[in-house]
Formats: sequence, structure tokens, C-alpha cells
Amino acid sequence: MDTQAPARGRRLPAGRKADLAAYVEEFGRVTVGDLAAHFNVSIDTIRRDLDQLDREGVVVRTHGGAVSAAENQGRDRGLDVRLRMQVAEKEKIAQVAAGLVEDGSVIMLNAGTTTLAVARALRNHRDLTIATNNLRIPGEISPLVFRDLYVFGGSVRTITQATTGPVSLALSSSTPDVDIRCDLALIAVGAVHESGYSTTNLGDATMMAEMIQRADRVAILADSTKLGRRLFAQVVPLEQADYLITDEQPGPELAATLAAAGVEVLTP
Repeated sequence: MDTQAPARGRRLPAGRKADLAAYVEEFGRVTVGDLAAHFNVSIDTIRRDLDQLDREGVVVRTHGGAVSAAENQGRDRGLDVRLRMQVAEKEKIAQVAAGLVEDGSVIMLNAGTTTLAVARALRNHRDLTIATNNLRIPGEISPLVFRDLYVFGGSVRTITQATTGPVSLALSSSTPDVDIRCDLALIAVGAVHESGYSTTNLGDATMMAEMIQRADRVAILADSTKLGRRLFAQVVPLEQADYLITDEQPGPELAATLAAAGVEVLTP
């Protein structure tokens, strides 16, 4: 009986997919061409394998390749990658968040794919005033939804397609900034920990904290993969939010800390 392992090009699909997933996990970011050459199969075969692994949540499909779902957990991912991650969870969170928004109210939304999902979920709202640093929102939200839409200025971070700068709006270069406030700030964060809410970038954290300070009510948005984690830049302590909107209930320790801080956890 021949006990030799089959040649790589003749591996069973299930075995190849397992090897492919391990390869993407090891290298973090790969192209379709590299994978086809490495596994000695066609580009179409690799594309089908990656599509299936993407559906299973093992990898994240990108234009021309894939990245590991666990790549650089503590660093910024490109928007094209993040738009493919936790899609169903973000849509559920967005629906809950939209339920907190009253017609005619003033809201602030920060950068991120979760707040982009919220903007889409507001399609049945009317007469809103919206202020944001998310450069994708003006092109995604229906003009029927808002009365006024403002984008905060600052430097542009292309990886997140957002501005980073002061939470302020000037009427002209010769007049002082107008003091602004909102009824509700909807803030997507990178991590939720007993110590507070955090993100990867110091400038983003500063801007998010200022949005929170200017809001009568604050809802933090974070899918369950971000719970119990802590990233580089703390935004604010837990008690500075009124709500945490997520797709699953937090673990017992975090849930108890949130309750003690007066934060109401909202799930679909």
C-alpha cells in the first residue's frame, strides 16, 4: 500500500482549503496569483476556495486576494477589508442604534463601517441634523433623511476614509468656531474593556472623546469580537456612555462592570 502523501496539486479540496486557510493565517495578506502558484491550481479554483472561506469567516476576501480574519488585531485595517467583516452583526447593531434616533434630532457619527451601517439604517428617518468625520456617509445616506449634513474638517486618513481634527465648525475664517452639541452621539470603537472604550489611533480617540463630551446621550457601538479587548488609545471610561450596542451579551465580568457604570447594554 502506498502511504505517501498525495502531491500538492492533487490534494482533496477539503485538505487544500485547510492548507490555504493556514497559509493565509501565516502570511496575513496574500494575492490570488501567489496562492494559485503555491498550491499549483488555477486562479478560478483559488477564487472559489477563498469565497467559501470568506463565507465561513476564516478569511476576508479583498480585491485580488484575501487577508486573515485575525490579521493585525491591534492595528487599523483598510476600509475595503473592514467592510467585509462582521457584516450581519454590524447591520443588527445599526438597526438597534437607529431605534434610538428621533426624527428632527441632532446626531454625531464617527468614522467606521458600523456607523456607515447606521447611516444606511436611518433611511426611514426625516429632518435629522448630522455631523460626522466619516467621509463615506455623505455618499451613502439618502438626502431625504437629513435637513443638514456637516463634515468635520482636518487631516484625511485614507485607510479609514475619515477626517481627524477638532470637533468644530466655523462660519468663516474670520469668525470663531460655533459651539455645537448633539442629542445623540453614535460612536463605533475598536475595543470595550473594563477599563473603558479604546481604539488604535490617538487622533481618532481624541476626536471620539470630544464628540462624546458634546452629546446629551451617548451610544457606543461594538460587535462582540471587540468585547473584552483593550487597544492603544483609550477614548473614555465606561461610565461616559449611556448605551453599549452589540450583537451578543458581554461576558459576566464585563457585564457587571458595565452595569455598575450605569451603561445599558442593547442587543438585537
